[in-house]
Amino acid sequence: MSHPLIEAKGLHTHYGASHILRGIDFTVAPGQTIGLMGRNGMGKTTLLKSLMGIVKPSGGSVHVKGKAMTGAPTFEVARQGIAYVPEGRGIFGNLSVKENLVMSARAGTKGQRDWTYERVLETFPRLAERLNHGGQQLSGGEQQMLTIGRALMTNPDLLILDEATEGLAPLIAREIWRICGLIRESGISSVIVDKNWKHVTQITDRNVILVKGEVVFDGATSKLLETPELLEQYLGV
Repeated sequence: MSHPLIEAKGLHTHYGASHILRGIDFTVAPGQTIGLMGRNGMGKTTLLKSLMGIVKPSGGSVHVKGKAMTGAPTFEVARQGIAYVPEGRGIFGNLSVKENLVMSARAGTKGQRDWTYERVLETFPRLAERLNHGGQQLSGGEQQMLTIGRALMTNPDLLILDEATEGLAPLIAREIWRICGLIRESGISSVIVDKNWKHVTQITDRNVILVKGEVVFDGATSKLLETPELLEQYLGV
């Protein structure tokens, strides 16, 4: 029986005295595309950081592919085939586009090398035009493409994308959504955080909504779209 890629149970996380996550259960199965939703400040990024070992949970457990990884160092979580595209992107501004991509190239956990340098450039033609530009010379949209491309170069089993299109021009955002669809088709699981639920729900199988560090909805995309009052209540501005 194959284990979930990630399974969190009863997760609690504090920042100092602030209790951010309050007993969250969160599971990602192989091949699933999940939308993680909620208004600002509801705990989405904290959940992702707790799964990745960037923030140490104060209670509960995290298993990656059946292996106990609660509070494990981030590099160990990444080695299990989990790629994380953080809010703010985190590219190396003093390296060129080519260097950013090549430095992260490696086979996946099963030895797969589906995402090669050439395939990433085919998927992101804009990056191919800017190979020798430094990371800091790119626009916000190009940086987002670079950080997704860099994550794909690790041939992950799961790609976690925090604020996929935050602050991007509509045309660039559309390109990012196209790429999210391609990632899904390629068989890589993903967790996507983005404010635009209409775009998110076009490519997800399942959605999880957080309110004040608790899960208030966890179900199929079709079920969420059939209950617009939930969207209005928890995501309406």
